[in-house]
Amino acid sequence: MVDSSVCPPKADVELADVVRRFGPEYTSQYAHVMMPSQKRALSDIAACCTRELGGRLYRCGDCHESFWRYHCCRNRACPKCHGSQTRQWLEERQAELLPCDYFHAVATVPSELRAVFHRDQKSMYGLLMQVAAEAVKELCAKKRHLGALPGMLSVLHTWNGQLGYHPHVHMLITGGGITPDGQHWEPARGEFLVPVAALSRKIAAKFRDALKAKAPAVFASIPGSVWQREWVSFCKHYGRGNDAVLNYLSRYVFRTAISNARILGMDPTHVTFRWKDRDAGAWRTERLPGVEFLRRFLQHVLPRGFHKVRYYGLWHPSKRRESNRAWVLLILETPTDTTQPPRLADLLETLSQWTEVTDQAICDAGEDDVDHPRCPHCGSARTRLLGEYSRFNAP
Repeated sequence: MVDSSVCPPKADVELADVVRRFGPEYTSQYAHVMMPSQKRALSDIAACCTRELGGRLYRCGDCHESFWRYHCCRNRACPKCHGSQTRQWLEERQAELLPCDYFHAVATVPSELRAVFHRDQKSMYGLLMQVAAEAVKELCAKKRHLGALPGMLSVLHTWNGQLGYHPHVHMLITGGGITPDGQHWEPARGEFLVPVAALSRKIAAKFRDALKAKAPAVFASIPGSVWQREWVSFCKHYGRGNDAVLNYLSRYVFRTAISNARILGMDPTHVTFRWKDRDAGAWRTERLPGVEFLRRFLQHVLPRGFHKVRYYGLWHPSKRRESNRAWVLLILETPTDTTQPPRLADLLETLSQWTEVTDQAICDAGEDDVDHPRCPHCGSARTRLLGEYSRFNAP
């Protein structure tokens, strides 16, 4: 189980160290173009797990040493927060996880559109997520593909391994769905859901039409060839049940633009980090000026109020009844040895073993079930809370 009250052991260099060193210089250069959410991210990450946010003071009953557990910032761009949020989110998803096959699709934005997305992020991101889900639903509705309504969980990412700007949407799609009459669960045909080429064309066409209606001036500035480009990287069978869902949650839902584990070093002027070269299947290192590193990182801080995780099809809030019915139909129509429901304990236990997830998911002081953390000096669990201090009041 993830202990969400204790900050992970400090790496040699964390993102917070980079922010504290280069943040003032970055702000002096770019304050005039920074979004409020970016300014807040710098402030929160710099203060995360420090006395500035307050915390709890404990004393060990064995070695009699005192120690602090400072509060975390809970900013969604911070790579070491969201422990309690992760747990609560998983609990809420428990009733939605269907014991079926799953597919993973990725819808990418052609390079010619990146500037348009960067100028109007909130609107463009939302539009991309919406039309991608609609395209999947329309293709799945066709009898020759599936003939049913699947469940979809979509997650927006805006980065590549080098922290470049690369907006794209990951979609976890149930390998089957409810038929239009609501009487049957229609499973996907093996490892095929919908044709990728058709999905790409449909997403491009739907986005083109929506953008033309919403922002005709912007639409007129875009080359016509953009709509013929590849918009979908792939749509592949992802697995079944617990393992498929867990892998998806770990790899995509809880990921930030960079984890502390990927930051290798920092000197007075530069930051060195590693990134995965997917084409070569190897890790690479890159060294950037500190201000440039923060510029790349901050372009992935989402606008305030934007929801990067959204639900469509059977998992849309308006389809709660259909989703519950899907559970019943799956149990009735599937052999009993393959319908083991996902267990939250298994998800959380395995989730805590993922390096990039635990790097960001075990810092959340103040949980009711972690009033007695282990002593960092001797490892004893016989610790006692001496007091709790609010923001700026910790001695």
